[in-house]
Amino acid sequence: MPDDELPDVDPLTLRVVKAIADEGSVTAAAAALGYSQSALSQHVRRVEVRLGVPLVERAGRRLRLTEAGRILARHATAVTTALDAAAGELAELQGLRAGRVRLAAFPSASPTVLPRLIQTLRDRHPGLSLTYVEAEPPEAVQLVRDDKVDLALTFSYPGDLGDPHRRSARGLATRRVGADDVLAVLPEGHDQARREAVDIGELSAEPWIAGCPRCRGHLEQVCRTAGFDPAIAFETDNFVAVEGLVAMGIGVALLPRLAIDSFPVLAGVVVRPTTNSDARTMHLVSAQGAARVPAVAAAVRALQESLAG
Repeated sequence: MPDDELPDVDPLTLRVVKAIADEGSVTAAAAALGYSQSALSQHVRRVEVRLGVPLVERAGRRLRLTEAGRILARHATAVTTALDAAAGELAELQGLRAGRVRLAAFPSASPTVLPRLIQTLRDRHPGLSLTYVEAEPPEAVQLVRDDKVDLALTFSYPGDLGDPHRRSARGLATRRVGADDVLAVLPEGHDQARREAVDIGELSAEPWIAGCPRCRGHLEQVCRTAGFDPAIAFETDNFVAVEGLVAMGIGVALLPRLAIDSFPVLAGVVVRPTTNSDARTMHLVSAQGAARVPAVAAAVRALQESLAG
């Protein structure tokens, strides 16, 4: 028989037939399910018309299941048990007593945002599990697209030509969740270190230490806006190495606040804001509609609080 000609058996009918088998009569089955006898009898008659076979038959003064009814009753236990189990698991998820969230984030979020996020989720929803992978923004966005993570915490710089939230995130949900100041990192004895805010234009003659490719691109853009091309002497995405080079007087650098907060500032290093109030924007990227999943929504709220902290 083709699939479109198979009998249409719905979960309610299975529950009704199982109740008749368990209770021994339509009257008792109706009471067990919370229906009136007439409502249950009408449901059975409608199903018999739809299926084209009788489900109950009269034996003396009582009704009993036919062979068709007994077939449905035999399968009803497995089906209704599976449905009840699914409903129970959904209730667990809705109550945030269970569930899993998969997160990707950029390196400087690992020692700063991630610990606060884990603690918040443990305090509020101990049944949730969080898995984490470290990835730069373009790779993190691709992980969302490939359904390998549920959420990606990413960043972008103003005017960034490699902004992962243009082409690569098309079709995904992207929300702004905060800003991360970009600060000047100078040797302790530098003239600009005595100022409350550093004018990047005053550092045109300095050798520069650049970070990751995206951070280097931002550094070059900021310096060109200030009227010069930076002389990049060293390039490393190791934040500690950047500060170590600055402490030795080898150059100056720009670092995001989250990177600076990742570890104690090294001796011989001074950190100052810039006069242009430089900052990168942080985003959360997910599949469309993912925030309707209770566990993901809880993680989003906790992430926003962690970033605010």
